[in-house]
Amino acid sequence: MLFNSIQFAFFLPIVFLLYWYVFERFISKSGHQLRWQNAFIVVASYVFYGWWDWRFLLLIAFTSLCSWGSGLLIGKAETHKKARTWTTLNIVLNLGILAMFKYYDFFVAEFAQLFHISTDGLLLNVILPVGISFYTFQALSYSIDVCRGKIEPTKDIVAFFAFISFFPQLVAGPIERATNLLPQFLKKREFNYDTAVDGMRQILWGLFKKIVVADNCAVYVDQVFSNYASHSGSTLLLGIILFAFQLYCDFSGYSDIAIGTAKLFGIKLMRNFNNPYFATSFADYWKRNHISLTTWFMDYVYYPMVGGSDKLLYWNFCMIVTFLLSGMWHGAGWTFMLWGLYQGVFIVISMNLAKPRKRFEKKHNLKGNGVYEWMSRLVTFLVVCLGLVFFRSESISQAFAYLVGIVDNGFFGLSLSVKPKLSLTLLLGIAMLLVMEWVSRDEEHGFSMKGRHVLFRWSFYVMIVMLIVFVGGQPAPFVYFQF
Repeated sequence: MLFNSIQFAFFLPIVFLLYWYVFERFISKSGHQLRWQNAFIVVASYVFYGWWDWRFLLLIAFTSLCSWGSGLLIGKAETHKKARTWTTLNIVLNLGILAMFKYYDFFVAEFAQLFHISTDGLLLNVILPVGISFYTFQALSYSIDVCRGKIEPTKDIVAFFAFISFFPQLVAGPIERATNLLPQFLKKREFNYDTAVDGMRQILWGLFKKIVVADNCAVYVDQVFSNYASHSGSTLLLGIILFAFQLYCDFSGYSDIAIGTAKLFGIKLMRNFNNPYFATSFADYWKRNHISLTTWFMDYVYYPMVGGSDKLLYWNFCMIVTFLLSGMWHGAGWTFMLWGLYQGVFIVISMNLAKPRKRFEKKHNLKGNGVYEWMSRLVTFLVVCLGLVFFRSESISQAFAYLVGIVDNGFFGLSLSVKPKLSLTLLLGIAMLLVMEWVSRDEEHGFSMKGRHVLFRWSFYVMIVMLIVFVGGQPAPFVYFQF
C-alpha cells in the first residue's frame, strides 16, 4: 500500500480511530489495553504490508520470531561467548535470507557469465520483498544491542512484533533501533493534540515533496537518462541535478510521512534527513542524509572494524569498505557498489581535509563568511550529484558514458522536450522546498510553522493541498521500495 494512494487515504483514518477510540478507550476496561493496542498495530501493519503481496507476511513473521527468540537466548546465555554465538546465528540467518532474495541471482549470473556457464536451473527468479533490507537491519540491531547490553531482551512477543512491523516505517524506514522504538511499545501511550497536528503537517510536507517535486522531476529525469547520448552537456547536468531533487524528495518525503504518521499514534521515530543539500562538506552531507542507515553502518560495521586501531590509513580503509557495503545494501548491481565506493572515497577525502580546512578558514577569517559557505554548499552538492549518475544508471558503461557526455556532447543548448506547465510547477516546487527548508533548518522538519501567524499557516496549507491535487505528477511508487 502506497502512502500516496487512495487506499492509504482510507486506511489511515480507520486505523487511527480504531487505535484511539476502540483499543485505547473501550477495551481499556479489561486492563490490557496496551497489549490490545500493540496487537492491533501488528494486524494493521500486516494488512498494510500484505496489500502488496500477502505471501511475504510469512517472511517478516519468521524474521520477527527468530529475532525475538534470539534475544531471549542471548539474555539467558551463561557466558558472553554463548551470547555472541546466538547473536552470530541470528545475524547469519537474517543476512542469509536477505542474500537469497536480493543477491543470490545477481552473483550466480555474474559468476556464470565470467566462466561461461549456463544458469539453467541455478537461478531462483524470486521477487524481492518490499522493505526486506529495512526490517532485516532493524531486527539485526535488536539482537546485537541485546548482546552488547544496551537493551534488555523483551518477553513481550506482541510488542516486539509491533516494533519490527510498525507500518509507517516498515518498508522504507527510518531504520529504527530497539533502544528507541521498542520501549515505546512497552508503555502506555497518550494522545497529544499538538503532536498529532504537527504530525499532520509533516505528512502534508512529505506528500508535497513526493507528489509535486519528486514525481514531476521523474518526468524529465527519465527522458534524459533514457536517451543520454543525444542530449547536450547542460541537459545531462540538469538531468542529474533534477535526479538529486527527485531522490531526496522521494525518500525524505516518505520519511516525513512515516514520522508524521507515527506521531498520530503517539510514537516518535528518529529523524532521517536534516537538510543534506545544505551541507558544507561531504562528511557533513553524510551526517545529514539517510541518517538511520548511515548511523547503522557506523555503529555495527565501521566502529567494530576499526576496533582499537589508531592507524589513520586503516580508519580510511574501514570507511571505504563501510560505504561499499552501504552501496551493496542499496541494490544487487555493480553500479550500486561503485556508487558506494565513490561515497567512501569522497568522505575519506573530506574527513582527512577537515583539519587543514579549519586552519585555512581561520587564517583567512572565513568562518561565518556567507559567500564562502554557499560556495562550499554548491561544491558539495555537485560532488553528490556526480555520484548519483552511478546510482541512477543501469550499467557502469552507461554511467561513464553519461559523465563523459557532460563535457563531450557540446555543453550549451537545452535538448529536452519541455512542457511549460510542468516546468513552471517544478521550478515553483523546488523553490518552495529550498525556501521552506532553509527557513526551518533548525526545526524538526521543513513545515513546522512554529511562530507563524495562523492566517499565514492556513494560506500555506491551502496552497500546498492545491499543488498536490492539481499539479502533482503521475503517482509512482517510492524509489526506495526496491531496496
